[in-house]
Amino acid sequence: MRVLIVDDDKLVCQSLKIILDSDADITVVGTGNNGKEGVTLYDELKPDVLLMDIRMDVMTGLEAGELILGKHKDAKILYLTTFLDDDYIIKALNIGAKGYMLKQDFDGIITALHAVNKGQNVYGNEIITKLPGMLHQMNSSKNYASFGITEKEYEIITKIADGLSNKEISELLFLSEGTVRNYISLILEKLSLRDRTQIAIYYYKNM
Repeated sequence: MRVLIVDDDKLVCQSLKIILDSDADITVVGTGNNGKEGVTLYDELKPDVLLMDIRMDVMTGLEAGELILGKHKDAKILYLTTFLDDDYIIKALNIGAKGYMLKQDFDGIITALHAVNKGQNVYGNEIITKLPGMLHQMNSSKNYASFGITEKEYEIITKIADGLSNKEISELLFLSEGTVRNYISLILEKLSLRDRTQIAIYYYKNM
């Protein structure tokens, strides 16, 4: 099995490589330190499995995964992160990742990689306990398409409904404040609304 590792912490990359090299059936074909490198390396190396972090500079692992899976439908991506965040897990599921594990589960990485390579979905114990509620949330969130809203616009609408400021939304979704403002302008236009308050009211009444 050929594995590509992408993590912004070079020490983590090195540690993972040492762990994976201990398995005779695994070959680490390359390492990268941000999502953009991950996209480029995936195209070049065509690994069997991509083991990737989520929060990274330049481009996040989720953004990279969406690009990779958009181009390579059969790509097998296993996310390895420190963040047990519902939004991240739902996004990983939505884009078609094969698994999501926490970095504290280092001992199970080799087993997880073999399972993913066989086409199985793998999630850490902490994620499995959260999945029922998150799957319900996923099914509910798919209704955004009927309003002419994109997935990213829906994400921003839910954050506005939660009372977050533009700055908080930009930090959470890894967007600039200017980009968030542009999205909000589009949302207001699409839904024929006047302001953020109306967006929140519209979300709770209709979505």
